[in-house]
Amino acid sequence: MAYWNEEIECMDREKMRELQSERLVKKVKDVYDNVPYYRDLMDKKGVKPEDIKGVDDLHKLPFLSKADLREAYPYGLLARPLSDCVRIHSTSGTTGKRVVAFYTQNDIDMWEDCCARAITAAGGTKDDVCQVCYGYGLFTGGSGLNGGSHKVGCLTLPMSSGNTSRQIQFMRDLNATILCCTPSYAAYIGETLHDMGYTPDDIQLKAGIFGAEPWTEEMRRSIEKSLGIKAYDIYGLTETSGPGVAFECCEQHGMHINEDNFIPEIIDPDTGEVLPEGTKGELVFTSITKEAFPLLRYRTRDICVLTREKCACGRTLIRMAKPMGRSDDMLIIRGVNVFPSQIETVLIEQGYTPNYMIEVDRVNNSDTLDINVEVPEGASEIDTPHREKQLASAIKTILGISPKVHLVPTKSITRSEGKAVRVIDRRKLHD
Repeated sequence: MAYWNEEIECMDREKMRELQSERLVKKVKDVYDNVPYYRDLMDKKGVKPEDIKGVDDLHKLPFLSKADLREAYPYGLLARPLSDCVRIHSTSGTTGKRVVAFYTQNDIDMWEDCCARAITAAGGTKDDVCQVCYGYGLFTGGSGLNGGSHKVGCLTLPMSSGNTSRQIQFMRDLNATILCCTPSYAAYIGETLHDMGYTPDDIQLKAGIFGAEPWTEEMRRSIEKSLGIKAYDIYGLTETSGPGVAFECCEQHGMHINEDNFIPEIIDPDTGEVLPEGTKGELVFTSITKEAFPLLRYRTRDICVLTREKCACGRTLIRMAKPMGRSDDMLIIRGVNVFPSQIETVLIEQGYTPNYMIEVDRVNNSDTLDINVEVPEGASEIDTPHREKQLASAIKTILGISPKVHLVPTKSITRSEGKAVRVIDRRKLHD
């Protein structure tokens, strides 16, 4: 079993807790002294740095949300002088002010180290060729995996996304062995590979590291089949550094959180109450080593479960389940909670591709749910009404509400080269 940093990744639980407590105490004082915005939040809650003596006191601290980050934009949460900062990254949000995160050189080194752990866990070594097809620039994906790949010593192909035929040419000519991109783009690469007349035997890929958007186990298996690889999940947020906050090992039973840098909690999204291990709730992170932009108790809005059950890979780092959706991305349709991933699971189980579009609207004060799905290649148009009815029935079984399913021509739904957009909610235009 290969580790990038065995001492940390396999650290005794008590030692890890001691390390976290030591770093947390220092970080709370640092933030209180240097971030007026968060100091005000602590003062309003009646909490002082000396009240935080370790991880057990974490719950006493106030939460931070994306609304806080937007309110404090651009410099209100900065904990270091700008002269100490060497880079920014920004979220890909489309509404309101963008969230801007700052990095010192130490922050970048820590982040790239986390990504190196992820690449190593996926079997990467200095002998590998790592093709990075995440976007570069303000988006964190490209820069994070690029830096992690350099640390491991891989030959790095900084491709960014787009120009898929060129991606496949480089993949074949330079014998890429590890692919890093969004799962939707990986699916598109697999589809394009097939369209160009190639099979997985015509490329050397062995592993893929995919993240930045929700994806299901069914989509994982589909990608693995189309590219002939083992597909690994990676998790992160721009606000906490980027990809590499958590990563999947060869066991693929959840992602190991880099607890020496990030302390996770699960809370009730409605009450903020900390929930016991193994309970589904909203994921919250506290950055304990970030210098420029350390966030304490940041609400991610991702819904998942944490577990400390022993992992066969030997790592002792706590694991998070693949997020089941986001509390802010969840659709409430006719009073029912709906996550796009539920629909995706049904589509793939029924033999459809993960290319779909969910359209929600409100007609005569009643919510409508329409799902456009690409018809499988070679399917007869005569079967369309029957297929639509069959698929609608399968989705109703999962969701509890009836959708209208529309089978549309193959490749008529726009492919994503970055984060896939799967939902159009027109109700917001009317409310």
